[in-house]
Amino acid sequence: MPPTTSPPPLFTLPIPSSSTSTSTSTSTSSNSGTFTLTSPQPQIYLLTFTSPPDNRMTPEFCTTFLLALDILEDLTQTPPTQSETPPQKTHHPKGILITTSSLPKFYSNGLDYPSAISTPKFFTSKLYPLWTRLLTYPLPTLALLNGHAFAAGLMTAMMHDYRIMNPHRGYLCLNELEFGAPLTPPMASIFREKVARHDTYRSLVLEAKRFNALEALEGGLVDGLGGMDEAVAFVGEGGMLVWGGKTGVYGRLKAEMFRETVGFLEEGDEGEERMGGEERRRREGAVRRVRVWEEEEREKGRRGKAKL
Repeated sequence: MPPTTSPPPLFTLPIPSSSTSTSTSTSTSSNSGTFTLTSPQPQIYLLTFTSPPDNRMTPEFCTTFLLALDILEDLTQTPPTQSETPPQKTHHPKGILITTSSLPKFYSNGLDYPSAISTPKFFTSKLYPLWTRLLTYPLPTLALLNGHAFAAGLMTAMMHDYRIMNPHRGYLCLNELEFGAPLTPPMASIFREKVARHDTYRSLVLEAKRFNALEALEGGLVDGLGGMDEAVAFVGEGGMLVWGGKTGVYGRLKAEMFRETVGFLEEGDEGEERMGGEERRRREGAVRRVRVWEEEEREKGRRGKAKL
């Protein structure tokens, strides 16, 4: 038998190097990796990202990811008629998008924090547009979690419709508690809307629990366990290739299903400012109540001394 060969890529996009990151997790080469789209089977599109050492979500990673999604949608649009210009390009049928990493240990280890905080409007101009696009993408999406998915890496996986996890490697974790970062409104709401078990949500947020594959499956964070073969089988069993994005309403249906998260993502800074204002008001109210209580206790002490 002739040796099997990998399908040629439909496209490969380089991830530009970050000019602002000071993290040791980012590459110092002329680019920080690639996004490559292949079609291992008809109607299955595999988007593989590679950004050593752990696929940190830098501004450049996010914008390249978003561009890859845009190109795939364009490739699967209804082809123009013969009379339309520009000339017809190769058309690909609508199907399902599977995203994964070529790095065995990591799907994504989350944000590159130094570059995130040093990039103006990083959340509203880089991260949130990517998440909105994934959450409302007009084709079915599946995150194939080959390794660890932490913090924003796990959140990105949650923006997909389905998740399949490697049963032998990796943990899923929200570790914001460990490094002292609050969850923004869309970061929290995506788990409220997609995770049915409250104890799973509580363990993620308030305990920074690291879920292995079996725990993630039992807790409702993933839909199945396995690798690419299992992901393809899952797609076939679910009938996603039969319906998927063919009727043109798939993305709109998801936007309505996850209205809360979509709304928070679109609010951007306004939602975060409101959350910050609410936190300040809560803190100010708590301080006032404590001061009143302290004054009452001092007054009780003065009255007690006066009786003596």
